[in-house]
Amino acid sequence: MKKLSFLLLAVIFLAGNAWSQTAPTFKYEIGGKIEKMTLTDAGVLLVNGSSGLSGIRPGASSPHFSFAEYGKIKEEEMELVPLSPYIILTQGGASQIPGTIFANSKRTVIDVITGEKVFVTEENGWKQIAQLKIFLPENKVVVVGNREKREEEVLAVGIYDLASGKQEGFAKLDPNIGKVRSGAAIPMSSGAPFLLQNQVFVPTTKGVICANVKDGGIIWQNEIKNVTSMIADNTGNEIYGFEERSNGDTRIHKFGKDGRELWDKERKIKGSITRFQILPQGLAIVSDVFKGGSSLVSQIGGSGESKIAFLDASNGEDLWEKAPKTKGYVQHFYVMEDGILFGIAEGGINKIKFDGTPLFKKPIDTGANIHTMATTPQGMIYITDTDANIINLTTGDSKWKKGIQYKKATAVTSAYDAAKGRYLISTGEEILAIDENTGDLSTLAKFKFDGKESPYTMGIRSSGIYLASDQNMMLLNSEGKENYHVFHKAPGQSTFAKVALGALSVASAAVSAAAASQSTYSYYIGEYNSADAMRAKNNAAAAESFANIASVSYGEMTKRFKATMATANDQFILTDLSDGVGLVKVNKDSGKTEKEIILKDKKPVYEVDDIEGYLYYLSGNGVISAFDLKK
Repeated sequence: MKKLSFLLLAVIFLAGNAWSQTAPTFKYEIGGKIEKMTLTDAGVLLVNGSSGLSGIRPGASSPHFSFAEYGKIKEEEMELVPLSPYIILTQGGASQIPGTIFANSKRTVIDVITGEKVFVTEENGWKQIAQLKIFLPENKVVVVGNREKREEEVLAVGIYDLASGKQEGFAKLDPNIGKVRSGAAIPMSSGAPFLLQNQVFVPTTKGVICANVKDGGIIWQNEIKNVTSMIADNTGNEIYGFEERSNGDTRIHKFGKDGRELWDKERKIKGSITRFQILPQGLAIVSDVFKGGSSLVSQIGGSGESKIAFLDASNGEDLWEKAPKTKGYVQHFYVMEDGILFGIAEGGINKIKFDGTPLFKKPIDTGANIHTMATTPQGMIYITDTDANIINLTTGDSKWKKGIQYKKATAVTSAYDAAKGRYLISTGEEILAIDENTGDLSTLAKFKFDGKESPYTMGIRSSGIYLASDQNMMLLNSEGKENYHVFHKAPGQSTFAKVALGALSVASAAVSAAAASQSTYSYYIGEYNSADAMRAKNNAAAAESFANIASVSYGEMTKRFKATMATANDQFILTDLSDGVGLVKVNKDSGKTEKEIILKDKKPVYEVDDIEGYLYYLSGNGVISAFDLKK
């Protein structure tokens, strides 16, 4: 009887405890010293270090490629092309050529999904490289540099198809080859090339040169010098060239696809252009002016401001007699049917007609850091670090005269409860509910997270209202009553600071960037969406764009971006376990710990693929362990 009781207790004990995993699902012997692990948009884990570069596909028992030709690969030598399967590797020094600096020719484009080298500068005869740029959805790479040993033939352009790796065009860009001239007369690359249908535009110190993509022949050359980047209108007939000046200002040039200059003179813009929108009414431009030092230092110190301009596209003249004052940096910028709506990072929202006259009676005062600006049935809702309100987008009138005020928290987050027709705002200490139809405000719940944390995530699940931070998880019912509160103490600041991603429920870098672009850099304001809904929307849009590219790798990426997150119902928290530091897998609906992963490392470094459900952990010198999070 005692044996039976003991056995029963053991079964109950085991059933009530999470399954601990110490042995990884896969182990990869990379070798050498690993400098960094990087999860790509394609789902391939890149590992760079003294042994070169390796790629690991989710669920694979071994790396599917290893690139060792360049020897040690540093982080700064890697350029991931966003929302693509490509990475550009650059290695080597630089050599001086009159007028510019060319990097040595060691450049390779790798398709991380297939593991194949799709373009190698050395194999295509390039000696020096000034520019290398990938164009999508064309799936081409354009190279600007020197492919001849003779000193007089300095600049050339090559166009290559990334699907086949074959050269599609090549042109020498110096029309005066063979003539006696000084070094200063030789054209040098001044900025990024631009691909437009069957033509490639190459900006140089002597002008923009246009070459035919198919045969590489030069079509024309104009005298617009030192352009650094270009874009075209929807028709492809008009091109805008941007010249970034050494003093931080920008000049805009305009020319036709035939090379003819379309403005009498360039337009001078104060500061660095951060947004440029071609509209039927004109050109909407935002530029940032930094005061007293480098841009990074100035932004951190808050020194500087954005300037907004609206130009006549036909001649470049300013359409506004008086530009609106910003007194800070533009954080949100939206084009609407009747004008331009913008929000300032330091606080403040305003709306201007296309003719430059204010649409609002007066600018709206808000708190700093505007997290959200989105349309609702009652108007536009905005949420900052310290306040929120709903405003009429026609008049600028506020729903509440004083707005919703709350104490500044370490993190403010919000969610949309479609079933109840309300917007929820977490201030760090309470949840405020706003009725989407009436605009009525109420306090839904008051709460407190442990460890001096505030939730940075809030979402609506079928089980209730979910809140989370790095170490806390909480679920409330629709009435604001607590269903559970889970807290796992952090293993120490020194360990926490070394963690690559913190809690494993965060989105991948690519999706986070896409979501940020929607909320901060989007030109068109949309309806309020939760983070999960925004992520799904961005993923769907990305998958749709991939369908236009004829490539096996893009087919794989389409499947990935259409997939549901494998860890959507779980959060992983780093904490101290009985056998050492590890991760606990906690179910978002029940709050129960379903799994423990023992890392036995005081300073763990890891990456997570939350779509495929794998944790990659740097478990030793030259060794990476992978854990299947779905089990």
